[in-house]
Amino acid sequence: MFIRSERLFLRPGWPEDWQELFGLIHDEGIVRNLARAPWPYTPEHAREFAARVQETGLPSFFITLPGAQGARLIGCAGLGRDGDEVELGYWIARDHWGKGYATEAVRAVLSVARALGHRRIVAGHFVDNPASGRVLEKAGFRAIAGTSRRFSLARGADVPIRRFEIALEPCGSDPDEDCDAGKPRMAA
Repeated sequence: MFIRSERLFLRPGWPEDWQELFGLIHDEGIVRNLARAPWPYTPEHAREFAARVQETGLPSFFITLPGAQGARLIGCAGLGRDGDEVELGYWIARDHWGKGYATEAVRAVLSVARALGHRRIVAGHFVDNPASGRVLEKAGFRAIAGTSRRFSLARGADVPIRRFEIALEPCGSDPDEDCDAGKPRMAA
């Protein structure tokens, strides 16, 4: 599955992407904010991630920025499981922080989640990474009261997190809604 948003193109990862992926994610400032990525992040981790098989109904995407020289990888976003819940995760390479790409990519993934029939998505961020919380709020998530703890593989410890959720209404449930207005385009 591929998604075209206003500025981004989201696509599946391919095994040959591992070197570009490694060049971007081999940054402790990124990896320490991800729950499931180890630090140090090695080329083998990048090879495994780029080649992994996706679970049906839980797509993951490489976020690319199209340009005159082709589409450059700038991050990843996708859906996964956190226990019985469907969870959204994402990261953007440091050189692309503060440009709205994370919010745009999150909204694109949410449009896919909605089309796949998911009705509730959860997400979270480590308390010491409030920028990620702002991304989630801009994308329509609402904070769940309080904090909890989550294990961070990179940090090797349980770390306080803020949790968020969003309810996704099925397309067509509101008769005044234009299901295509402002939504990223999807192609299978």
